[in-house]
Amino acid sequence: MTRPGRSDSGGNPHAAPVAASGFARAALSGRIGARSALFGASVCLLVLLLGPALAQSRSGPPSVAPIAERLLDAVVAISTKQTLKGAEGVPLPKVPKGAPFEEFFDDFFDRKGGKSPDRKVTAQGSGFVVDGREGLIVTNNHVIDGADEIVINFNDGSKLTVEKILGKDSKTDLALLKVTPKRPLAQVAFGSSSKLKVGDWVMAIGNPFGLGGSVSVGIISAKQRDINTGPYDDFLQTDAAINRGNSGGPLFNMDGEVVGVNTAIISPSGGSIGIGFAVPSDSAVVVLDQLRQFGETRRGWLGVNVQTVTEDLAESYGVREGTGARVASVAPDGPAARAGILQDDVIVKFDGRDVTSMRGLPRLVSQTQIGKDVEIEVSRKGQRRTFKVTIGRLVEDAKPAAKAGVRVPPKSRSKGKDRD
Repeated sequence: MTRPGRSDSGGNPHAAPVAASGFARAALSGRIGARSALFGASVCLLVLLLGPALAQSRSGPPSVAPIAERLLDAVVAISTKQTLKGAEGVPLPKVPKGAPFEEFFDDFFDRKGGKSPDRKVTAQGSGFVVDGREGLIVTNNHVIDGADEIVINFNDGSKLTVEKILGKDSKTDLALLKVTPKRPLAQVAFGSSSKLKVGDWVMAIGNPFGLGGSVSVGIISAKQRDINTGPYDDFLQTDAAINRGNSGGPLFNMDGEVVGVNTAIISPSGGSIGIGFAVPSDSAVVVLDQLRQFGETRRGWLGVNVQTVTEDLAESYGVREGTGARVASVAPDGPAARAGILQDDVIVKFDGRDVTSMRGLPRLVSQTQIGKDVEIEVSRKGQRRTFKVTIGRLVEDAKPAAKAGVRVPPKSRSKGKDRD
C-alpha cells in the first residue's frame, strides 16, 4: 500500500490509506506527471520573460558603457593654483644691540615682523563642456574661487588654460569658464531634472581624488533636499559614488543628458557613503544663462519675508500644515506691497505653480524674469485672493534687511556636509 501525499520530502501525515489498482496508480501518476510538466514549462516561460527585468532590478542597467564612452570626452578635470599670503608671525622682541644671544634672536625671528612666506596651493575638481565651439565649461564656484590659475585637463590628455571666468554665483555654487579651443570640443546637453523620479538611474563622471574620467552609477535617492547651504537649496540626492574632486562634474540620466551638477556630500570620513548632492539642471540652466549673458545673476525680487505655516497657524489661515508661505513682513514700496499683499497673508500659488513649502517660494521668485507680471494667490483670513505682481530685481549686495527678496530664517549648518 502507498499513501498519496506523503514522500521522503514530506507530505500529509494524516492522509488515510487508499487501496489502488496498478492501472489506477498508473493513471494517477500520468496526471501528476502532466501537471508537473505543464508547471515546469510555465516556470521556464516566466523566467525567459521576466529574467532580464529581474536581473536589471537587482543590479541596475545592463551596461552604461555605451553612454559613458559617448560622454567621457566632454567631462574635464580642473586643476587650480592659488597663492596664500603668509601669516603674520610672533612680533620681534626688542633686544638691545650687542646683547647676548642677539644672533639667536635674529635667526629665530624675522626682522620684518615675523611674517611667514607666501605659499602656493593646488586643488582639483571637475567640470563639463556645454559649448564646444565657444569653449564654455561649467563647474562649481568653490572649485575655482580665489584661484590664480585654472587649467582644464581633457580626457585625451590635452590641456587648456582658462582665459576668463564669465561669471560665478556663490548661492548656487555655479561658475562658467571660457577657454579658446583649437578645434570644437565634445559637449553635452542639459536635460530636465523635473522629469526625474526617485529611483531613476543616474551616472556621475568626474575627477575624484585626481583620478580623472571616473564613472559611477546609482539612483536618485531624493529630490528637493535642503542641506542648509543657502536660501535656494533644492538639491538632488543620489547614491552614485561622489567623492572629493567630483565637485562641478555632471550627473547624467540614462539618455546621456546632464540633470545635475555634483556639488556636495555627507561624509564623516571624507569618502563616499552613498549620500551625494547635485544642483538640479532646471535651476542650473537659469543661473548659467544669466552668467553667460550678464556675467552675474539677476534674480527676481518679491519684497517679503516668509515663514513656515505651523500646525497652530494652519487652521486659522485655511491651509494645510507645512504648505504655502506665511508673509511675516512686507518690504515698504516693494513689488508685493505695491500689489496689495499684506503681512499674515499665506502665499499658496505663484505664477500658476503651487507653493508646496515655505522654502519653495524663494526659488520660484529668484528664477522669475525681472519685470514679468505674475499672479500670486494668497489665503487671507481663510479667503482666497489673487494679486498681480510685477517682479523686481534683487540687489545682491544690499544689506540683509533691505534686500528681503524672499528671505527665510537662517539655519545652523549641519556637521558632516562637505563640499566634495
